[in-house]
Amino acid sequence: MSLPAEAELGHLRTQAKDLRLAVINAHPGAQARAAAIGAGPVDPARFGLRDAQAVIAHEYGFRRWQDVVSAFGSRLPSQGDLHRWFAVELNNELGDLLFELTPLTPRAEQDRALYQAYAACFHWLEAGSGTVANHGRAEYAIAWTALAIGRPHIAVLHAPRYAELIARQPGAFTDWDRALAAEVRARTAAATGAPDAGALRSHAGHLAGQVADPGAREVVEDRLGRQPWFGLSHD
Repeated sequence: MSLPAEAELGHLRTQAKDLRLAVINAHPGAQARAAAIGAGPVDPARFGLRDAQAVIAHEYGFRRWQDVVSAFGSRLPSQGDLHRWFAVELNNELGDLLFELTPLTPRAEQDRALYQAYAACFHWLEAGSGTVANHGRAEYAIAWTALAIGRPHIAVLHAPRYAELIARQPGAFTDWDRALAAEVRARTAAATGAPDAGALRSHAGHLAGQVADPGAREVVEDRLGRQPWFGLSHD
């Protein structure tokens, strides 16, 4: 098992995304590549990003995508850099998968995504270059993942932590951090049936509108528009 010296994990991740789209669009060559590691024809409707990553890993001689990630990680010299590298990669991969997760996702995939969010947080805490902002955003990822897979009791433990860290060190965070902290708090309130969920969602929308950078504001507003909102209407 080896990787070209010039290979970059981001490039391989992009290959996996492209392969997934090609399979979904019924491209014969892509479907043949996907079928090569399975027992039969591939169902495009059920071919997810993890499946595409497994194909890319197989094509480079690895058993699993995690082995590809580990192979890149082993190139790094210092422990602090290694923690940071894994934190970034875990965050990136979770970001790619997050909006595919639902309570109907197979249990093993749900667990893996949640453990991945926890692992990213751990690596940020261990990285010497990790910041309180990295920690806060990792708490957000844990809460959002838990909500997406139908485990609000876990989100209750982590959603408030983002806001707590912002209150403790406001200068370390951005305006979009404050908006996202409000968004995940509102979403968690909706999931648990809290009576102030509607007001919290309105507050999150207000903060989103105040984000100065247009690109960041668009990302936050897109996040606010996504499900699940657990039946909470948006006024």
